[in-house]
Amino acid sequence: MAVALGCGSDPASPAPGPDDPNNGVVPAMTIVGHGTITSRYTAEVWAHGNYAYTTSWGTRFAGGSGVSGNALYIWSVSGATPALVDSVIVSNANTLGDVQVTPDGRYLVVPTERDPGSIITYDLTDPTKPQQVSRFTSPKITRGVHTCEIQEVNGRLYAFLAINGGEHPPRLMIVDLTDPAQPTEVLTRDISGSFIHDVFVRDGILFTAEWNNGMVIFDIGGGGKGGTVANPVPLGSVRTAGGKVHNIFWFHDPAAGARRYAFVGEEGAATLFTSSSGDLHVVDVSDLSAPREVAYLHVPGAGAHNFSMDEANGFLYAAFYNGGVQALDVRGDLSSCSGQERAPDGRCDLKAMGRVKAVGLADGGQVFIWGVHYAGTALYASDMLNGLWKLTPLSR
Repeated sequence: MAVALGCGSDPASPAPGPDDPNNGVVPAMTIVGHGTITSRYTAEVWAHGNYAYTTSWGTRFAGGSGVSGNALYIWSVSGATPALVDSVIVSNANTLGDVQVTPDGRYLVVPTERDPGSIITYDLTDPTKPQQVSRFTSPKITRGVHTCEIQEVNGRLYAFLAINGGEHPPRLMIVDLTDPAQPTEVLTRDISGSFIHDVFVRDGILFTAEWNNGMVIFDIGGGGKGGTVANPVPLGSVRTAGGKVHNIFWFHDPAAGARRYAFVGEEGAATLFTSSSGDLHVVDVSDLSAPREVAYLHVPGAGAHNFSMDEANGFLYAAFYNGGVQALDVRGDLSSCSGQERAPDGRCDLKAMGRVKAVGLADGGQVFIWGVHYAGTALYASDMLNGLWKLTPLSR
């Protein structure tokens, strides 16, 4: 969460181009239901089957007393309105990070901040009653685990941890979770010149979001350079316009068989809970050794945070804090645009191209959307101020 970190000048926004059928005006996404939480600030969200899980952030003051962000909430989402089922209060934590269910649906993993940093693995045999299996911590992560990505590489399950700086440098840590009861450290690598906020892992490629270092790409088994999880080999990097690289999603388009674009979130300065800043950036990674930025989305007065994708239909959903949920069509060529759709620096403006197809939760009421999770028949959005929203995804 970036507050008053400073931001660069806003890029020029061309007028809507001829390919924009709505002339710059987009419809609102349909709200299906809303589950309310106002005792804590809601952070990340993950949905699996009939249940969704949200974490909490920081300290929220209500009635004169502060409540820590140490609660994992369990929701039933089988109906229209998310219904709170239960919660787990995590000891020795005041903020919980991004929650994720493992690909087989058997476990749930949550990182904790601050001292002591850890990742906790829960058994989901009963999805309404997560049972702790293990809690991994280390003197190397004393300042907290900010984010944690769970992915399989060559048949083994790993957690990729972005570690806060402080008593030690910011660092990437990789933990083997193949046996969830016995987490094992595989790699710790310090980050120089910046801090690491997040990672994205797919097909044996590791992307790290290293703020003003930019997006850095490594071979960990799929890049053909001999890299492994225990020994990542650098492939390439790019510093997107504005820096402040916060999160990444590498899009695999099944319609075209393309793996051309990575989407990068820039988290700029914010005033809780009224304004934010930072663009969504599109990077051409068809050559992983020479990534280059080709397009962007700028939302005046609002900033990008986390993404989720409906890859089958080519829709990207981006949480934009007070700007709600921005829903974009990202199928096809994002680097070719007309003069009206092109910024002075040569990048294509996704809004002017008509790529923004809908906006959710930005047409009334105060929201601060932290995360989104696409789950097939529904899109879930975590709202720091108000809890969990259920929306209708776009369709072709």
